Amino acid sequence: MSLVIDHLAKRGITFEPIAHARTFTSIEEARALGVAADEVVKTVAIATGHEHALAVIPASRRLDMRLVRRVVGDQHARLASEEELQSRFADCELGALPPLGSLLNASTYVDPAVVQHDTVVFAAGSQTESVKARTRELFRDEQVTVVPLTTQPERASEEPIAP
Repeated sequence: MSLVIDHLAKRGITFEPIAHARTFTSIEEARALGVAADEVVKTVAIATGHEHALAVIPASRRLDMRLVRRVVGDQHARLASEEELQSRFADCELGALPPLGSLLNASTYVDPAVVQHDTVVFAAGSQTESVKARTRELFRDEQVTVVPLTTQPERASEEPIAP
């Protein structure tokens, strides 16, 4: 049993472990599982001047580093390097961080688009193992800050333009 699954079980969270073919991105994970990309969340490690933080966003969106820097209060915050990830989060494979700051001992920021879903699917520390859980239950005892981390892609207006 993986570290993530043990952690969820100890917290009394109802979840469904899902084994799948090796994937390297959250979009590939969504395809492998046959779920919409916005139901899969990806966890991105951010390096700040004093710590590593986690940014949790829908797989279908891109992280906006301007928003992240504002949220963490560090204008030099950046994506953690592979070397930093391997050193700081050694129990997780690259690209498979779970959105669990309590497990990874990291501040956690969650985009509002994530909490709009009843359930989410996320990497369980392995490129071949994911977990599906109720969003509210998953974050119930986690110390997370829900704050915009992505920008919505621009859409064409459906309303006619007045002459």
